[in-house]
Amino acid sequence: MKEYLDTKKEEIIQSVMDLVSFKSISEKSNIEGAPFGEECKRALDYVLNLGKELGFKTKNLNGYCGYIECGEGEEMVGIIGHLDVVPANFEDGWDSLPFKAEIRDNKIFGRGTIDDKGPVIACLYAMKAVVEKMKINKRVRLILGLNEEKNWECINYYKRNEEAPTIGFSPDADFPCIYAEKGIVTVKIEHDYNIDGAEILELSCGDNAINVVPKYCSIRLKFSNLQDIEKFKNQDGVHIEKISNDTIRIVAEGVASHAAHPDEGDNAITKLFNYLGENTYIDILKQEGFFDIKSPKYLGGYSTTDESGVLTSNIGIVKYENGKLIFYTNLRVPVETNFDVIQKYCEELKKKIPNMQYFLEHANAKLLVKKDSYLVKTLCKIFNEETGMNTEPIAIGGGTYARAFNNCVSFGLNFPGDKDMCHQVNEFVEIDKLILGAKIYARAIYELSK
Repeated sequence: MKEYLDTKKEEIIQSVMDLVSFKSISEKSNIEGAPFGEECKRALDYVLNLGKELGFKTKNLNGYCGYIECGEGEEMVGIIGHLDVVPANFEDGWDSLPFKAEIRDNKIFGRGTIDDKGPVIACLYAMKAVVEKMKINKRVRLILGLNEEKNWECINYYKRNEEAPTIGFSPDADFPCIYAEKGIVTVKIEHDYNIDGAEILELSCGDNAINVVPKYCSIRLKFSNLQDIEKFKNQDGVHIEKISNDTIRIVAEGVASHAAHPDEGDNAITKLFNYLGENTYIDILKQEGFFDIKSPKYLGGYSTTDESGVLTSNIGIVKYENGKLIFYTNLRVPVETNFDVIQKYCEELKKKIPNMQYFLEHANAKLLVKKDSYLVKTLCKIFNEETGMNTEPIAIGGGTYARAFNNCVSFGLNFPGDKDMCHQVNEFVEIDKLILGAKIYARAIYELSK
């Protein structure tokens, strides 16, 4: 299988680069057969057609998702990946166009190269290597989602209409194997908000996704007293743009990172509101930990730390509508912390902030598979033998499709010690690790389906 994949190296590279070219940012759409937009549809069509060319059975599930399948048998090994990506713009600081893949320093740069288009292609060619060189006794199905970065409507549609895998993995995190993933909750809170002497004309953090630490946030203010403008001065990470005699824009600039690792970024939303100064509503949110990045005693004193880490918070989106300030925060909840803690915390906030409203917008349950399970032990053994490493399964704050099914875990493609480039500017995948990953996936597919 390894030798076969070596002969397919250039095809694998080109397939990843072709797939990156689709700006597959999931968005609601009324286009028939494209519920998440035309670009997501094109990405799905591309991979399904590639699967057909490689000799596999394929199925498009009304544009919500699709799958590629090989083998026969009652049991099914599932590989669950996604083709949608978070937004990316050249102006954000990319060294090349994010949706035109480019090779530099033996790396493929482009949005989706590591999350999750590169790993999906690696798995597809791994399936081909297995059927060409080995005999298996189960079906192997590569499931392709299109709404992973948003609300998981794609995988929920799959679960309502198709068979669940017997066992499987998602190539959407880290090697050697992820045995635990934190729960994920998105909370929306809103309250009246104003700035003395100013009319708020616009508040924006661009097209930032909830699961990304925002690198940009701005507010446009109009003043009745021109002297009030003078108190706003440039400072580190915040600058003032004069729009007219009575109107300014205040721009905060931070550093983007994945919401699972908010401490690796610098949140422009919190930076902006720290700059704007005292406000009772904001001050209470700060005091009660809403603006905290991570803390073992987050949420009003509730203990929120276990083997999977601490509870983390990322305010990913902010809006101003009808006189109300609206925050959307993405919480990564340790596996031993129940979601009712979030509800209790929000209720306590309401008691301290009259007229505050909160909504639990979205929740994904935790994943926890025992370290000594067959699946975890098998995947770790394969990785360690193929790399010569001696690594142990790990817990993460990220959330993958593995938690959508029983007996599934996340498996690669980030290697131990790699910087996590998911959702980052200049996202890349190393070509050597892409090919090595395909070989690891091929062995895993064989071991789970032989």
